[in-house]
Amino acid sequence: MRYDDFRRSDNVEDRRGGGGGGGGVPGGPAGLGIGGILIVGLLSYFTGINPAVLLSGYEAVTGSGQGQVQQQRRPTGQQGRPTDQMGDFVAATLGSTEDAWQKIFQEAGRRYQAPGLIMFDRVTSSACGTAQSAMGPFYCPTDRKVYLDTSFFQELTTRFRGCSGDAKACQFSYAYVIAHEVGHHVQNSMGILTRVREAQQAAGDERQSNALQVRVELQADCFAGVWAYHTQQQYRFIDDADVRAAMQTAAAIGDDMLQRRSQGRVVPDSFTHGSSEQRQRWFTTGLRSGQISACNTFQSNQL
Repeated sequence: MRYDDFRRSDNVEDRRGGGGGGGGVPGGPAGLGIGGILIVGLLSYFTGINPAVLLSGYEAVTGSGQGQVQQQRRPTGQQGRPTDQMGDFVAATLGSTEDAWQKIFQEAGRRYQAPGLIMFDRVTSSACGTAQSAMGPFYCPTDRKVYLDTSFFQELTTRFRGCSGDAKACQFSYAYVIAHEVGHHVQNSMGILTRVREAQQAAGDERQSNALQVRVELQADCFAGVWAYHTQQQYRFIDDADVRAAMQTAAAIGDDMLQRRSQGRVVPDSFTHGSSEQRQRWFTTGLRSGQISACNTFQSNQL
């Protein structure tokens, strides 16, 4: 992945270490590992075993936890572009999503208001409740911000085998993770999250709620592909190897793969993000078409 020409976003707030920088390029040797709590939390996050911590999907749709901000760490940090390598990568990726979605919305006669992105270590506060590394990256629709502890990237590579190769080989995989969360912001901007939340509340059934949640997550994967399509048209920033790496990531974080690893069996009714095959296919759909209309997972008979 080549991102030198990307515009760096100013919508980044750096709360790492009280607002400081640090860390290497995603996938590099300076990536942080935070041990068992992160692994347990990520398994819950991806498998749906414990919906209480599913902020990257469950709370993005249900809005649960709103107003329950806990001040475990002061929510202050450095606003603007981080200067370290990791922060620069995140700011560049976010900037590219802003440019792509602004163009897409403008062509549709709408105005795109970009999300903020909070980089943090271990724990911070959000309008959706306490943000912890164990929850993985997530989007909070209440304050319209993405929350990211970048140690997740290293764990994704080393623990979940979501990417293989050197640091550069994994960069597009990590950009896909960020673009997926921005995809939730696009859904929020289009009113999709509100409508799904209402449908889930009306259903009053966990199985049906999970099924709707899967459609939300797969659409966010497709929107990540749409971002990549438009950014590729402008910058030619990825090659076939980058795409294969992103496909490996999508497969590694499929519900079926993670459930099989964590509990030795697959329970489709508890899926919250979609299977490995589904996540790969919907990302590919967005990447090949570049069209929002191709990402209507809610009308698709085959996920």
